[in-house]
Amino acid sequence: MKYIVHYGAMQLLGVFSHADQAFHYGSRVIVKTPRGHEVGTVRCEATPEIMAKLRKGFVEDRILRTMTEADETEYQRLLQKDWESLARCKNIIQEIDVVLELVRVEHIFNGERIVFYFTAVGRVDFRDLVKVLTAEFQTRIEMRQISPREGVKLLPCLGDCGRELCCCGFLHEPPTVTIKMAKLQRVTLDPSKISGHCGRLKCCLRYEHDCYVQKQSDNSG
Repeated sequence: MKYIVHYGAMQLLGVFSHADQAFHYGSRVIVKTPRGHEVGTVRCEATPEIMAKLRKGFVEDRILRTMTEADETEYQRLLQKDWESLARCKNIIQEIDVVLELVRVEHIFNGERIVFYFTAVGRVDFRDLVKVLTAEFQTRIEMRQISPREGVKLLPCLGDCGRELCCCGFLHEPPTVTIKMAKLQRVTLDPSKISGHCGRLKCCLRYEHDCYVQKQSDNSG
């Protein structure tokens, strides 16, 4: 049976199968991905209807096992190493004067690589940085440039509603949000009011947009 699984720091979506065991929503599992073995969370069964809604390019592989107590202990150890490596890498960036902002470090579960997520203006030549990091951590280094919206997704944040930011929770990809949506909903156009932690327009402006469009159409008719 196949399942939709969130995995990795970026909460990537993939379709993973297991021949002998059934899983339910929220099951914590170890999955095989192109990056190695990773911790994932089962979201739902990969029905034809759900599969039709997925964008192309998703990972498709297998569920290796349900997370064990030993797996959870190792996962927590790696999370601690993420923050330690983040601090160390920030010092290295200052030492070699690379113009980028490091957001998050992710140790892949089986130790095959470390992923460094960063934001920057334009393209960055980080070849010297990779050489230093490879020597420092003695493993494969992957540098991944992300957008401001993605950067917030990697950090634990609360929205104005008092709940976890949607991009940190259930949103796989941020929706397209425009200033026209804010104008249609007649909300204040003060940037400090309609901008999220990422500095871009709040994703929640998109949620009720279709209702406002429909209401506008009904009124004009």
